[in-house]
Amino acid sequence: MAFLDNAGKWKEDSVDMELRFGIVGGGLGGFIGKVHRQGAIIDDLAVLVCGCFSRNEEKNRATGRKWHIKDESRIYGDFREMAEAESKRGDGIDFVSIATPNNSHYEIARCFLEHGINVMCDKPLALNVEQGIKLKKLAEEKGLMFGLTYTFTGYAMIRQAREMIDHGEIGNILHVVAEFPQDWLIVAQSNDHSDQAVWRMEPEIAGKSLCTADIGTHLEQLIVQMTGLKVKRVLARFDTYPRTLPLETNTTVLMDFGDEISGTIWASQIALGYECGVRIRVFGTDGALEWSHDEPGVLKYTKLNEPTRVMRATRDYLYPESRRLSRLPSGHPEGFFEAFGNIYHSYCEQLQAKIEGRKAESYTYPTIDDGIQGLKFIDACVESNKNGNIWVDVE
Repeated sequence: MAFLDNAGKWKEDSVDMELRFGIVGGGLGGFIGKVHRQGAIIDDLAVLVCGCFSRNEEKNRATGRKWHIKDESRIYGDFREMAEAESKRGDGIDFVSIATPNNSHYEIARCFLEHGINVMCDKPLALNVEQGIKLKKLAEEKGLMFGLTYTFTGYAMIRQAREMIDHGEIGNILHVVAEFPQDWLIVAQSNDHSDQAVWRMEPEIAGKSLCTADIGTHLEQLIVQMTGLKVKRVLARFDTYPRTLPLETNTTVLMDFGDEISGTIWASQIALGYECGVRIRVFGTDGALEWSHDEPGVLKYTKLNEPTRVMRATRDYLYPESRRLSRLPSGHPEGFFEAFGNIYHSYCEQLQAKIEGRKAESYTYPTIDDGIQGLKFIDACVESNKNGNIWVDVE
């Protein structure tokens, strides 16, 4: 991956080895599998060598061939078989990417950890906090890395915002507002069809929450990575439409971060006219920051009693930690795949450094601790809504 140094010159990372990885889930026809694959390989830090992409044998093998698995004996019919076989190979995988529905994350992750294989998992980490804690304990016992793909945290301008906040450029934070409106579910209900809607509306697969777990946790983690704040208490209100669905499709959450800092989250899958309307605003005593997924390469900065400034990715005035997350010169848009790639790049760089016994660069990525915090956030929101929209501690 090329990045800009402090002198404004393009340089290449010092990493000179490729990690080997496999994917569980995400077969052809789905969405997130190809995003994981592209994110992992975008900077030539990892190569896909195996996978168990689908329970359907034909689809499984077709995916492996499409994604250039050279040794077809490494297209496995079962993730347990894959973990067992890869752990015994001299050239076995360094990590596995999990791109399956929510209810399978725990079992798959546990299996690969038990076989000594590092994990990168689609969020959420698991179905409940207890499972998350068990995975953390196992990963620590085995000395293995565990990452989570909260996509929006990977954008370069989110890192710029974090650096500005850490350097005191907006003063003390007063309030945070984050929103994620989508309309896919209400459109799917109208059309009576959606590939992504099917399992997300089934509690035994998705878990105790739909909207909050599916996209609300993206906002919670976006706040964590952008500001460094962690939610202490929540007051949540869930709404469901169509009314016959078993899980919520719209959620509104009041947040208490402690130190008299407050915030709100609105996440919806029935917001007509919005496809992926992620936006976050952070208001401080000396300034404010605003970022929108509609223009991910832009960060708006308003300093007290001064006009709003528009900051753009890759420019010389940005902090190095932001600039190094961009692959292209200024004016060339980078988007969803690149943000995913930044999370994988950070994870792979840390893993490579660990394997080589050297100190890693300062890349960050969402860890298993962030995943556990996300599960606690979901639990607290569910409890708050269930008990009449009361304040609940995020423990």
